[in-house]
Amino acid sequence: MPSVVKEIYQTYTLSNGLRLVHRYTSSQVAHCAITINVGSRDERVQENGMAHFIEHCIFKGTKTKSNRRILSLVDATGGELNAFTTKEETCIYATFMVPYYERVLDLFSDIVFNSVFPEIEIEKEKSVIIDEINSYQDSPSEQIFDDFELLLYGCTGLGRYILGSEDRVQCFTSAQVKDFIAQNYATDKMVLSTIGNIDFEKWVRLCEKFFSSFAKNETKNHRTQTKKYSVQTKVYHKDTNQAHLAIGNRAYSYKNDKRVPFTLLNNILGGGAMNSRLNMHIREKYGLTYALESSYTAYSDTGVFMVYASMDFEQTQKTIKLIINELASFADKLLTPLALKQAKEQFIGQMAIQYENNQNEVISMGKSLLNYGKIDTLAQMNREINSLSSLQLQEVANEVFNNKQYSQITYLS
Repeated sequence: MPSVVKEIYQTYTLSNGLRLVHRYTSSQVAHCAITINVGSRDERVQENGMAHFIEHCIFKGTKTKSNRRILSLVDATGGELNAFTTKEETCIYATFMVPYYERVLDLFSDIVFNSVFPEIEIEKEKSVIIDEINSYQDSPSEQIFDDFELLLYGCTGLGRYILGSEDRVQCFTSAQVKDFIAQNYATDKMVLSTIGNIDFEKWVRLCEKFFSSFAKNETKNHRTQTKKYSVQTKVYHKDTNQAHLAIGNRAYSYKNDKRVPFTLLNNILGGGAMNSRLNMHIREKYGLTYALESSYTAYSDTGVFMVYASMDFEQTQKTIKLIINELASFADKLLTPLALKQAKEQFIGQMAIQYENNQNEVISMGKSLLNYGKIDTLAQMNREINSLSSLQLQEVANEVFNNKQYSQITYLS
């Protein structure tokens, strides 16, 4: 039988390479997710949008279950079933009452390995996805994030839009969907995670029942290396009531040791808290922007740092100058011991609150095991945060907050 690898998280690998991870909780509400190391980055140019398209169509029928049956199995018990696609992962997840574990695992195994993708359902879903694409294009505060990554990486797997284009989506067929799955979905690129009131040994037995019959398979990696970075600046004229700005640089991959200090630095700069530097020193002090935040997305071999702001058109240049000055301050000056202590306390508290949401955690468990081969406990992450120094934060600030390396997109009317 499987052994306990960690005090909190228990892991096991099936004979076909599919990995399992479990955390026990006494709650009668359970969470389960299957995370697949396949996203839009794995698409060829002619397949752009396919990973997201499959995420939609995977619920449209299997060899034994109709579309209606699939959508009712979890929801009819009061639970929730959903999925999402990123540039490097696809995730299907569910929240349900503990007595329905077998039902959920049966459903997960069926839709991942036995979906048939009927043409009639695929044609209907195309309209839904095209509506999603159009809706996204109507939201400049969302579209600018994708446009910025396109600016940084060009027409590569990381640069292209996750949703694809209307023309591409219209051309997808059932045969193309099945071919993409055959080329990219492999059991050793999947993690099945759960948080729930179920014994670990029972969890493993259920997973073996529903997943061990699927043969181990290997797939080729279609991910291309990122191209050499060059600074880009673009202005788009759109019918908007505000100017929208994205400014930033490439940053660290999730395999880079500097990812952790930079994550803390980004949280200080423009994280979700109202006392972030950008919010306090620009929005509150000058009242220039409606929205102002910074973000950091780490990929397997690179990362994206970006500051986003929306403001009145006439305030655009002043806002840009203030943002650049704020970034420069982190490179020029060390954080004081008190400021660093407060930043650590805030970040640790934010992580603890986020981990109170078991749905977020069960998804994080799968991604962590895929990317790192392990899952750190909250206590381990806290120790790593607390070990950071002001010098480490200044070092990453000097590398990423480099005025000569900023790319920029502006939406103007």
